Amino acid sequence: MNKSVSRRTLYPRHDARRTGRLRVTDIHEIYWEESGRPDGLPVIALHGGPGGGSSPEMRRFFDADRYRIILADQRGCGRSTPHSELSENTTWDLVDDIERIREMLGIEKWVVFGGSWGSTLSLAYAVTHPERVYGLILRGIFLITDAEIQWFYQSGASRLFPDAYERYVAPIPEDERGDLLSAFHSRLTGDDRQVRIEAARAWARWEGETLSLRGPKTRPPRFDEDSFVDAFARIECHYFMNGGFFAHDGWLLDAAARTLRGIPGHIVHGRYDVVTPLSSAWALKKAWPDAHLSIVPDAGHSSLEPGIVDELIRACDAFARRFA
Repeated sequence: MNKSVSRRTLYPRHDARRTGRLRVTDIHEIYWEESGRPDGLPVIALHGGPGGGSSPEMRRFFDADRYRIILADQRGCGRSTPHSELSENTTWDLVDDIERIREMLGIEKWVVFGGSWGSTLSLAYAVTHPERVYGLILRGIFLITDAEIQWFYQSGASRLFPDAYERYVAPIPEDERGDLLSAFHSRLTGDDRQVRIEAARAWARWEGETLSLRGPKTRPPRFDEDSFVDAFARIECHYFMNGGFFAHDGWLLDAAARTLRGIPGHIVHGRYDVVTPLSSAWALKKAWPDAHLSIVPDAGHSSLEPGIVDELIRACDAFARRFA
């Protein structure tokens, strides 16, 4: 990067202009909100996790004078109810929810923005409804492959963060550590509340301690800690145990190669991202020639690292000029 060019920072804070709740099944009701310019370029920003919930900071990647900004809390997390619910909670349920929000708001097409799991869901939505997408802005690509899950939750990132890894595996007896995903899943879905919360804290702390070169990031203060980590860990583990609910390992990359040709995209990925390694973004770029890949040389996984913020805001501004 040319050091004479200053990095872009987040846009000023602004409030949601409209909020609501959408009943999507007999069980689930999801929170949604709208901010920015009512007749601006529509964008839906999809949060991470799964199970992470949206935050006001997500609005700040977009120029509120040019964008109509839509956020939503996915099933079972954030302000959606019931909290931490796994029933009727799959990738394809969430894709259907995105469509319900689009139809409810009368939006014909929109930009889709997402990082980490949000990138997974963005891709799943785009390959299902390519005619509804102007383009994709993605960060920290995660394809939910066996290799990615093994790297982060079993063995790989553990070699870079042995101290944090030791805290991560602490709730799991040594004789169960050969399959940590299954061991955590049994605890996160069990009946013992204390065991469940202990496992959820360890799972969430592992992610928090590894996501940024600049140190752990704090969660938005509106979340009670145990309440947040319970939904975050349970829903993530549920999705990962089911391979993202995709037909086979590597399905999402195959679908992107078949479907996204002609749809513009901008991928932003930290060189030192150990949560979702750069190899996934590299593979996606090769499968999707219409996407531009920006590799940030001094960043990890967090969306709030300066180099990641800079690239994402430049991409959002470029899409606004192109499509507004």
